[in-house]
Amino acid sequence: MTKFLTVMAALLAMIVVPVHAQKRPQGEHQKKQDQKPQVDEKAYKAALERIPEPKEKYDPWGGARPAEPAKKK
Repeated sequence: MTKFLTVMAALLAMIVVPVHAQKRPQGEHQKKQDQKPQVDEKAYKAALERIPEPKEKYDPWGGARPAEPAKKK
């Protein structure tokens, strides 16, 4: 009976220890969420205004289509 209890305790320990090792303490999780950088709205808007406007419209499919055929007169 003692041998059976020893084996069962060892099996239970083998199951519980890896599960316990995977859990994180809640305090550590809260610290990571609080360390997000603060967004400066004025700096963000100023950076967007510094981006120049394109002179011609961007065509994402330009490389997939053939070039404009020459018009016949």
